[in-house]
Amino acid sequence: MIDDLIARMKLRPSDAATAETLAAKALELQREEDALPLIALAAERNATNARLWQWTSLLHRALDQHAEAMPAINAAAKLAPQDTRIAQARAQIALEAGLDALPLFETAIALEPNNGDLLLSRAAARMAQGDAATAIAELEALLAVHPGWYPGHDRVIKLRWMMGDGLRSTEAIERALTSNGGDLNLWRILIVSLIEAGRHEAALDAVMRGRAVLGPQLTFTANEAAARSELGERIEADALFEVMAKVDDLSVAIRHVRHLLRTGRVEPALPLIERWARPQGPNRAMWPYAAIAWRLAGDARADWLDDPAFIRVVDLADRIADLPALARRLRTLHRASAPHLDQSVRGGTQTDGPLFSRVDPEIRALRALVLEAVREQIASLPEPDPRHPLLAYGRPSRPRFAGSWSVRLTGEGGGHHANHVHPAGLISSAFYVTVPREAATGTQAGWLTLGSPQAELGLDLPPTRLVEPKPGRLVLFPSTMWHGTLPYSFGERMTVAFDIAPPLA
Repeated sequence: MIDDLIARMKLRPSDAATAETLAAKALELQREEDALPLIALAAERNATNARLWQWTSLLHRALDQHAEAMPAINAAAKLAPQDTRIAQARAQIALEAGLDALPLFETAIALEPNNGDLLLSRAAARMAQGDAATAIAELEALLAVHPGWYPGHDRVIKLRWMMGDGLRSTEAIERALTSNGGDLNLWRILIVSLIEAGRHEAALDAVMRGRAVLGPQLTFTANEAAARSELGERIEADALFEVMAKVDDLSVAIRHVRHLLRTGRVEPALPLIERWARPQGPNRAMWPYAAIAWRLAGDARADWLDDPAFIRVVDLADRIADLPALARRLRTLHRASAPHLDQSVRGGTQTDGPLFSRVDPEIRALRALVLEAVREQIASLPEPDPRHPLLAYGRPSRPRFAGSWSVRLTGEGGGHHANHVHPAGLISSAFYVTVPREAATGTQAGWLTLGSPQAELGLDLPPTRLVEPKPGRLVLFPSTMWHGTLPYSFGERMTVAFDIAPPLA
């Protein structure tokens, strides 16, 4: 259908109705590059059509071309200043581009005061300006009036955690539960947040309180099982997982596999892994556990899954005009004072929002370099294998970023990345901007580890590879591969990281 629309637009380049249909279909099918020239031309020929300028902007945005997206969305806003969708898109694109988006969000909120997405994005805009206190205060004031606003609770918890106020992070949701104790979703947000924070005893307390109000619920059983497993209560966790034996749920299966691996029972974990691991979709989250179980079982598929050939190390220092300037720019973006709640950073901070959407010249130049390296990596992959989480997609010609960010570790308290995975991605990365002083002393402090599982599983599996950090060095590896860093004590270790998204199935 989209090729027919493209052909029609080439014959009738001023056809506004067809242009809008084509733009929507191009975004749906990730064919923005094919459609964009035709939509931009249609906007120029229908210069007073605000919607076509909006579509032009959205296509640029999908391609991370925010510098080009802003003039188009500004044109749309000038033509239709009361259009809420255009106002929201304008503010969001400005935020992603690293521009001052706060006034634009205020304008959009004035048009649609109860738009939750706008209110959350305004908080992100305040964070970008270093005003976390106001962002949190505004969200908590809204939650006092709307205690059932689930995304607001989730964001407040994460913001407080980022700002080093983890012990108060659940205050707002606890207040909401005093008058809304029958709301299962509020209990779920609270319990999952406590588990992500490693506060397993507090999570069990919340489970018991929630169950006293609502009775037995899968949410309570699954999270109690996970918390008791993390606390080493094997017998109690076994009994709970037995209760859920027939539950057809990926998250329950992953928690059960984690429990079995943690308690040294590899053989019972294997059938669960075989049942759930799939190369595409959310079931990709089971592959990291397949890697662990197969290594422990001596299964040759461990090498098939995490083939060393999938790891690529590229030194880009001589192709970056001013690496210190990049470092200075990145430091200005680290607004948080503590790690994110649900991330792997220990002893450092992580930037918020899509880094590679910003219009800063240093970041745009880096984006172009790493994208070229990703294309080379994809071109070098072995033949497609429909069973494999990396190779099932063939060799996508247009890599897309699923996320991009910077991490800054200071070394205080043994700064490092805990071992983790990004199973929603296809290829993950580490690009070194600055490295700790130990890296130059012959030690392995701060080195990247690949293949070693999460420490909380208590498994004695060493890394399959260690990579020395160097300024300007890029490391690419499968997103389902466990990775982390060795702790270090002094100096700054600053990286840029990103995930490449799996192509559409």
